[in-house]
Order: sequence, then structure tokens, then C-alpha cells
Amino acid sequence: MRSAANTLTTHVKFVQVSFASLLALTLLLIHGTPFITNFILHHLTLSLSLSLAYISLLSLLLRRSSSRRRVYLLDYSCFKPAFDRKLSFEVCEYFVRRTRRFSLKSEEFMRGIYRKSGLGDETYGPPFIFESSSSNHKEEEEEEEGEEDAYLHSALQEAQEGMFSSIDSLLSKTHMSPHEIDIVIVTCGMFNPIPSLTSILVNKYKFKHDVKTYNLSGMGCSSGAMSIDLAANIVRSSSTTNKTLNALVVATESISQNWYFGDDRSMLVTNCIFRVGCAAAIVTNNNDSTMAKMELLTALRTHHGADDASYEAALQREDGFGNPGVALTKDLIRVAAQGLKEHVRLLAPRVLPLSQLVWYVYSVVAARLTMTTGAGGGKLVVPDFSTAFEHMCVHTGGKAVIEQVGRVMRLSEEATEPARMSLHRFGNTSSSLVFYELAYFEAKGRVKKGDRVWVLAFGTGFKVCSLVFRALRDSQPDEIDNPWRDCIHRYPLKAW
Repeated sequence: MRSAANTLTTHVKFVQVSFASLLALTLLLIHGTPFITNFILHHLTLSLSLSLAYISLLSLLLRRSSSRRRVYLLDYSCFKPAFDRKLSFEVCEYFVRRTRRFSLKSEEFMRGIYRKSGLGDETYGPPFIFESSSSNHKEEEEEEEGEEDAYLHSALQEAQEGMFSSIDSLLSKTHMSPHEIDIVIVTCGMFNPIPSLTSILVNKYKFKHDVKTYNLSGMGCSSGAMSIDLAANIVRSSSTTNKTLNALVVATESISQNWYFGDDRSMLVTNCIFRVGCAAAIVTNNNDSTMAKMELLTALRTHHGADDASYEAALQREDGFGNPGVALTKDLIRVAAQGLKEHVRLLAPRVLPLSQLVWYVYSVVAARLTMTTGAGGGKLVVPDFSTAFEHMCVHTGGKAVIEQVGRVMRLSEEATEPARMSLHRFGNTSSSLVFYELAYFEAKGRVKKGDRVWVLAFGTGFKVCSLVFRALRDSQPDEIDNPWRDCIHRYPLKAW
């Protein structure tokens, strides 16, 4: 029965793409200029041949993808640090002054960035910020004035707190034993100890001896979404043997040893927007699971690192005095917009309904033809993605990033609300940020069975990743581990 349904889905998609292509060509013939019409008719044979070849190839790809084994997001859990780890503006200012590592101009610059960042006073900071330098560096007998660096034990403490808390909560709510986990994936961009983070988890939870472990690093904020895609591809690999696999995905970041102490403005921004966060999720191919929260319908990853500006938009380096940090260039917003446009061009045919697909194909063909004929590039139609998804988790990279995505995609304030509110409440938590947005939807009780959810995340390199889920049950606003549980009544904010 499932095979027949997959075949039907393939044929429907094939008809949609074919119809959209033919209708777009017809519209060009009817509404195009005489020059474009003659150009199309003159090259009609070649155009149709290329179109048929493209449609045939796309049909084969769709047939292959539709026959893959289904993959589910069983559940997820987000880490919520203790109350005394809240990093308000007052705490941030006190810490900066206490370190005596920044010039007055840098302090004023960070103060201005923080005030317009979109972050509220309830985000969370790493442990070392709340410790005295004498307790932070245990090997020093005397406290060195202005010394506030984080050391290895602080970074390990930050990572372990987040991972252990989210995993404990996840295993409890799914009623799963650690011995039922077949795959462990941990993504942490800038902290990679020895033994690895996955080894720390294996030791802590006593996973079985044949568990497969993967450590991802250096992939930035998109790595949480990418880890879900990686887990999905791995569990699908067992389709030939019909073996059920459960993959534990942990998305975290340790900012303790990556706090920047210097006066390079491009590197000071990260101090103002990145905050502590972690999430754990279980991805499974168990078709008999009636408890799964969502089904993963499609995933798309694009890498734009071949372009130098994209590659260097967010780069780890040292300043002129040897202080390490991550530099965010002024070109980052433009790079994100360009990467998103290229990403959407590949995503649109996979997810858009026929009505939107027709106009999108029409605008693409018209733009290409006007460029070919020397009439100048036509303007592409921006599809209405709200017709493809009921909910959108837009990358919570920062206020400027959210606003740019909204402009490029022509999204309403309602569509970007979860991203804006997540940034305000939790800040940019890097790889785990999309899970805090999903939790926002659930705390509001907005996700209903059958709803489609689009998850969009950006990463250094420069990478863009999309996940499309379908909800298998209504959201449960009263889940005890939802990080929004005690504050959701205050959101959305009227002013941001």
C-alpha cells in the first residue's frame, strides 16, 4: 500500500512540473514581446527537447526519492539553564568592566550592539562569566587582576550541562533506554575536546558497544538542521534490511573559550548575540512508532563556499594582538540574502503548490530569455511560501538577518514572529536555535496534525539548510520540558 502511495505521489509531482513548464511556455508566447515570441518559436524544438530531458530527469529523481523509507522526528528537548545563569544587560556590562580587557570605545560599541540586537534580559551565559577569576583558573595561586579567561573545565562544564540535561529529558519523555540508541551525532562548532563529545556521552549513558558515533565541527548555526539530515540519511540506509535504527542528535555550542577579548569591532559582535543553548532529538525509521512528533518530508543543503565573499563572511581568526575570535564581516547580510535566493531556487520545485510553481517557472524562463536576447534580466517572482507551509522557523541569527530573510522572502511579521521572539528570549544559540523555535510553536499550541513546518538555518562556510516536516499530532503546550513553559504568556512582544 505504501509503495502504491509513493508511486501515486511521484506521478502527481511529474504532472505538476510538466504542466507548470508547459503553462509557463504558453504564457510567454501569449504575453511576451514579439521578439521573445519569435525567439521561442525559432528555438522551440531545442527548448522542448531540453525541457523534456529536464522533466524526465526530475521525474527519475522524484521516483527515487519517493521510494525511500520514511524518517521521523520522534521527539526533541531543549536545554534551559538555571535561573542564576541569566545574562541581562546589567550582568553583561558588569562582566565587561570587571575584565578590564576592553577599551572604552569597545565597551560603548558593544553597548550599542546589544541595545539594538533584539536580545532581551533573560538569555543565558556560560558558567565562567558568573565565576570569579580565582575559581575559574584553579592552577593560579593568586588572582591576576583583569584575568577572566575561560579554561578547559569551564568549556566542559558548559557542554556537559546542556547535553546531559537535554538528553535526560528526551529519554524520559520518549521512554527510551540508552541501549535502544544505534547512532549518536553531536555537533559543536568551536569546541572539540579529547576524548570527543560523543565519547563523553557514551561514557555517561553506557551506550551499547556497536553504537555508531559522529562528531561535527566548524559548521556554524546550520549544523543542527544538517545533523537531522545526516541522521535521516543514515537511518534510511537500513531500508534494504528493514532494520529499525534510532539516531540521537545533539546540537550544542560551547562559547566559554570563544569569548573575544580584544578591540576588533568585527569580532566584538559575537559577544553580544551568542548565548548558551543545547537541544537533543531522536530520528528514527520506525514506521510502527505511533508516538513520533513529525515526519521529515524533505531536506536540502546548499554550500556557497566557492565564492570568496561567502566563505569569509564569518571567519575564525586572531586580531592584531593574537586574540582569537570569530569575525563577522559587513558583507554577511548580503551573502545570506544571495545564498538564500540560490537555495530557494532549488527548494521551490520540491515544495510549492502548482499555482505558485507556475508563476515561479514563468518568471525564471522569462528572466533567462530576456538575458539571452540582450533585453536585460527580468525580475524573478518571489513565490509565496506561506502556501507551502503552515509554519516557518526562520534562522535566528540576529535581528538584521531575520529582517533580511523577511524582505527577501516577503514574509509577514506573523511568519517571522517565532524567530524574533526566540532571539529575544534565548539569543543566538547557534546549532540548537531551530529547536527553540519549534518549541515556541508548540508552547503556543499552533501546530496541528498534518501541518507542514519549514526549518531554515544558515551556517558558516557559507551554508544554507532546509528541513520540511509534517506534524503527526497536535502540539502539546503543557509539555513540562518546553523551555517556553514559564514565559510564553508574555509573548509575542508588541515592541522588538
